Parts: sequence; structure tokens; C-alpha cells
Amino acid sequence: MLLPILSVVGGLILLIWSAEKFIEGAAATSRWLGLSPLLIGMLVIGFGTSAPEMMVSVLAALQGSPGLAVGNAYGSNIANIGLVLGFVALLAPLAVHSSVIRREMPVLFAVTLLTGLMLWDGFVARWEAIILLLVLLTFITISIVKSRGEQDDVLVDEVASTLESHPMTRGKAVAWTLIGLALLVASSRFLVWGAVEIATAFGVSELIIGLTVVAIGTSLPELASSISALRRNEHDMVLGNVVGSNLFNTLGVVGLAGVITPIQTGSEVLSRDWIVMVVMTILMVVFAFSWRGRSRRINRVEGGTLLLLFVAYTAYMVSLVVGA
Repeated sequence: MLLPILSVVGGLILLIWSAEKFIEGAAATSRWLGLSPLLIGMLVIGFGTSAPEMMVSVLAALQGSPGLAVGNAYGSNIANIGLVLGFVALLAPLAVHSSVIRREMPVLFAVTLLTGLMLWDGFVARWEAIILLLVLLTFITISIVKSRGEQDDVLVDEVASTLESHPMTRGKAVAWTLIGLALLVASSRFLVWGAVEIATAFGVSELIIGLTVVAIGTSLPELASSISALRRNEHDMVLGNVVGSNLFNTLGVVGLAGVITPIQTGSEVLSRDWIVMVVMTILMVVFAFSWRGRSRRINRVEGGTLLLLFVAYTAYMVSLVVGA
């Protein structure tokens, strides 16, 4: 049992470090290729923070553990809102100015509802996974088109500031992108193997392991990048990371895993985990959205509410393991 535990712990540490290097390298490479700061923020950084979830879920699906794959995706969404956004807002109220992020949040809510329809029969078929990937591709295309007319958005300045804080030559940027990607794959293999072995040894479902240990671990890069953004007073980057990551988890991560192998989710995912994910997404939208067109702040009380919900959900999941 010691070896699987070491594999999970070591895999998580390497995963977090490699994800950071991959995102920094990919963002710098994108800048050398001429992408706008807005697109880098929305696609490279926002979606890039989901690279750990993508690697872990794809490898889990390839190794015949689809429960771990879907648990990682949905559990990470819950952790991103409750742990990451809730904790950061508890440290300091988050001002929300970006119109791009305010536009993305209703999209996230809509695709979250879409997954509920797919989970209704306790099964994500391959054709449903393809639909998720097509929705993601459509969203990316629309984002690219709209970004051309929104270069004065607050998010643009924050992304530009982030890029300037991590300057890289072209060769170094490409090297770190490739090295980070390779280490992401390697660390994900360690993590998946260890998680499956632990689940088997304790008689716990891979779904619960994915929703808890693996999900929290793969959300740590979002937490680290969000705290770093908060220290630079880049509040919209914090929310942008969470929204972008959750969009990619919901559409890309589950979509890729479902294309590899159809996912038998079970009724509990819809009746328990999906409902928690929907409730937390609604709260995030309500807390962050300005209904009168003015800037909005996610205050400490609201952040504490999100964090408390996450702690309660995690405690309930742990109780299922203890009582098993």
C-alpha cells in the first residue's frame, strides 16, 4: 500500500509543478506566435489550468477507469468554485470588471445543465461525448471572433501583466511547453495508477477517489495561479481561471474521456455530484454577476459560503468512505 500512496503524492507534486511550467511555456509561446493577450488569457491560461484534469481523465479512460475520469472532471469543478474561488475571495474580496468573464459564466451554467441531460440515464455515450467536444469547438471559435473587438477589456491588461512577469525567449518557451507536457503525462500515469490501487485496496469506488483526492489535487494549479493573480491585484484573472477551467472540464475533459470509452456514471452522479456542481455554479454567477451593469465584488461572506459548501461536500464524501 505504501507504493500506491507514494505514487499519488509524488504524482500530485510533479503534476502541479509541471502544469505551472506548461502553462507558462504555452502562454509565452502563444505570445511569440502573435496571439492577443485576451485569447491567451481565455484559451491558453484559462483552459491550460485544466491540463492536469485532461491528462488524468484521458489516461484513466485509456486504462479502463472511466469512473475516475468523470469524477476527476466534476470534482475539480466543485473544487474550483468552492476551494479555489471561495478561499481566494475569503482572503480578499474579488472585484469583477471583465465583460468577457460575465459573458462566459452563463455559458458555463448552460453547459452544466446540458451535462445533466446526458447523465439522466446514468451513461455518457460516445455520441454525447462528441457533442460536448463540438460545443467546446464552437465556443472557442466564437471566442476567437469576438476577441478581435474586445481588446480594451480589463482581462487584457491583467494577462499582459502576467506575461510580462514571466518573460521567456522563444526557445525557452517552446522547451518548457514540451517538457511540461511530457511531465504532465508521466505524473498523470503515476497518479492514476496509485489512485486505482488505493481504491481497489480499500474497496472504494474509483468515482469517489476521483471526486475527492484526485479532483482536489488537480485543482491545486488553479489555486496556486489564483493566489498569484490575487497578489498582483488581478481579480478578473482569478475568476477567469475558474470559469475557463470549469468550461474545459465540463466539455473537453469529459468529452475526450467519453470518446475514448463510453462512461457508466451511475445514478449517484446526477442525484448528488451534478446537483452540487449546479448549485455552486449558480451561486458563483449570482455572486459575480452585476445585474445593473456595474462592477461587482465577490465579498468574504460569499467566498466563505462557497468554501463552506465545498468542505461540507468533501466531508460527506469522506463519510461515505469511512462508512463503507
